Amino acid sequence: MLRLATAGGMAMQKIVADRWQKATKVPILEGYGLTETSPVATTNPVDLTEFSGNIGLPVPSTVITIRDDDENILPAGQVGEICIAGPQVMKGYWQRPEETAKVMARDGAFKTGDIGVMDERGFVKIVDRKKDMILVSGFNVYPNELEDVVAGCPGVLECCAIGVADEKSGEVPKVFVVKKDPALTEAAVLEYCRKNLTGYKMPKYIEFRTELPKTPVGKILRRALRDEKKAA
Repeated sequence: MLRLATAGGMAMQKIVADRWQKATKVPILEGYGLTETSPVATTNPVDLTEFSGNIGLPVPSTVITIRDDDENILPAGQVGEICIAGPQVMKGYWQRPEETAKVMARDGAFKTGDIGVMDERGFVKIVDRKKDMILVSGFNVYPNELEDVVAGCPGVLECCAIGVADEKSGEVPKVFVVKKDPALTEAAVLEYCRKNLTGYKMPKYIEFRTELPKTPVGKILRRALRDEKKAA
């Protein structure tokens, strides 16, 4: 009998979590950590009854803060970089002092490079990777949000969003889609997006692929798709 299901490695899309719970009657609990945090930093309570969309609460002896670019700690509800302090956090990269200096705050907290927000209860939600953020005419657009929406479009198997250069707005979103339904069209995907996204978050380009680049454990590689565009 299945009692507990956990997920990590990349953001869990709500549609996937909902399908999982419908099939197994057990909600997926997301956790969070990095190699630099040995690796666990947060997890959702085991008594969760439905998918929460957040990465839970800090594990014991761990302090999570949300900070701005000047390392100031932000209040609940404000978006910033997730920083972690605790006994499991590394002291630094082996013989790489310059790289260590880039990721360690002045007080010793590890700057994860992940953008997130903490609510009044202390639960943390990841918005996206800092380096993956798309800047559209001065507005922040997060690929995770686009992917979560597009994944819900009937006929989509999987997807990945990146930013591509644009003369007018600096960057615009582009979404790569693998079809589940061969009859799926670009127009159908865009129409679904119009119903579920504000205007500046709308993808300008939809490109269908037979597959997406992934790591050996199945994590989609946005970087590989960005590198393709740079090389083109």
